[in-house]
Amino acid sequence: MSGTFVGMPAFPVAAREAVGDRTLRSNLRHATRTIRDKRARAVAELDDWAALREAGKQIKDHTLRHLDRYLVQVEETVTAAGGTVHWAADADEANEIVARLVEETGESEVVKVKSMATQEIALNEALEARGIHAYETDLAELIVQLGKDRPSHILVPAIHRNRGEIRDIFRSEMSEWGRPAPEGLTDTPAELAEAARLHLREKFLRAKVGVSGANFVVAETGTLVVVESEGNGRMCLTLPETLISVVGIEKIVPRWQDLEVFLQTLPRSSTAERMNPYTSMWTGTTDEDGPRAFHLVLLDNGRTDTLADEVGRQALRCIRCSACLNVCPVYERAGGHAYGSVYPGPIGAILSPQLRGTGSEIDASLPYASSLCGACYEVCPVAIDIPEVLVHLRERVVQGGPAVRDGNRVVLKPARGHAAERAAMRAAQWAFTHPGALRTGQRLASRTRRLHPRTLPGPGRAWSGSRDLPAVPAEPFRDWWQRTHGGKGGAK
Repeated sequence: MSGTFVGMPAFPVAAREAVGDRTLRSNLRHATRTIRDKRARAVAELDDWAALREAGKQIKDHTLRHLDRYLVQVEETVTAAGGTVHWAADADEANEIVARLVEETGESEVVKVKSMATQEIALNEALEARGIHAYETDLAELIVQLGKDRPSHILVPAIHRNRGEIRDIFRSEMSEWGRPAPEGLTDTPAELAEAARLHLREKFLRAKVGVSGANFVVAETGTLVVVESEGNGRMCLTLPETLISVVGIEKIVPRWQDLEVFLQTLPRSSTAERMNPYTSMWTGTTDEDGPRAFHLVLLDNGRTDTLADEVGRQALRCIRCSACLNVCPVYERAGGHAYGSVYPGPIGAILSPQLRGTGSEIDASLPYASSLCGACYEVCPVAIDIPEVLVHLRERVVQGGPAVRDGNRVVLKPARGHAAERAAMRAAQWAFTHPGALRTGQRLASRTRRLHPRTLPGPGRAWSGSRDLPAVPAEPFRDWWQRTHGGKGGAK
């Protein structure tokens, strides 16, 4: 999987630096608290929210159980509607397909709808290497692109920027990408939005190729769905002559009727609205309207490996609402860049290590980027138990690598590093299965307790640097029970 922030350190190091940035923390605190308060009010309007949440979970789980069948159905229905389906096993293959399709049109630029999947595979960079310029048209993505930055939030990629910073970016960078910012541009939202509108308008009217993702793909009809708030997506989906959509295989829903659930839960969980201002749906091509050629690139890129994990696969239910980010105390203080992935926050902490594996320092650290408070699970509109998956992935980091298929079994592939943790866990396992050795060790620890240090040496300093080791009692529980109860009642 592509999409790693090249050169980023592991989460603890990146987070330690981020929490020292007062401007960043102020921006995040204001934005996340505003969004989550609005979401709570929008959700409270529905008496059947719990039922909708369970319905979304059931639809997603059913689809994942029968994904092989629904993928074939999507290919059949999209093809029958006039589209062309391409299969991409990984990021490199997906990028090659998209670049080739653009080159076949003879064009050297594309306009893009905001898409997590294309960020995941680093499509913009791959196209640039082939001489093709990709222009982001979502306002927040435009800010990130002009600022030579990285997204830090699923819904609001530029959440780490304030209005003054955005004004400065527009003033200094817009002219290099097209129409310059107006003279005397201020930081008022209306003026910033108008500057972006004027800058993007010429690109919409000129571009012959559009690139999108999709929030949902309906297997029954071959329909793709994009929800957005600005109208830029609809411009990208309707004006170009060629439309290329890169979509993760987990975005499928079986029936048109299933959209009823998600078009209620997604807007309330993401933008705290009853419905999205723009919900665009298209099925193949038509001679009367829209693009003349439509290509759907179905992306795996680690998703089938994730599907093989019975606990971790629930991450594939995610509908990218970002509600978990907005309630996470860790995200609010560290920001999205610290996660070293295009998927930040709690969902990124469980999705990225599964799509990419836990072999790198970044991915091995992500399952620990949480306090396990459970707020993310409470707000998730498809009931992903993120704390459960985090603990499961911590076990994987200690014991081995990613879940892989070995014939009909799913096994853990050994990972590099973490030898000390694995040795400690094996020693604990041996001790707990040998009661005599455990009893002797406890008595020895009690008799030498005055010699025990307050902090651990070597790698243990990371744990004991902010806490004292618990004091060893004067005698083990077994000895205390024997002394006070005379051996009655059974502590052995």
